[in-house]
Amino acid sequence: MNRNERDRLLRQIAAVDFAMIELHLFMDSHPNDREAGRKLDEYEKKSTALRKEFEEKYGPLTSMQKEGNRWAWICDPWPWDNEED
Repeated sequence: MNRNERDRLLRQIAAVDFAMIELHLFMDSHPNDREAGRKLDEYEKKSTALRKEFEEKYGPLTSMQKEGNRWAWICDPWPWDNEED
């Protein structure tokens, strides 16, 4: 498993999901902002694509997967399992 690639994808997913949360909050007070709506759609598509890429390479991100073994996500190493001293 390429740990650097896996970590890079996880960081990208976190960043895109953070942006989506921020846009949702912004749109609570600016519901008619079309540009923010378009940006939110863009980030949702990007998040879906990144999650799909991650799950194809490394398995499910959560136990909420609809396909495959719902417990596979716990088989990956935990963050502290691969710490280098």
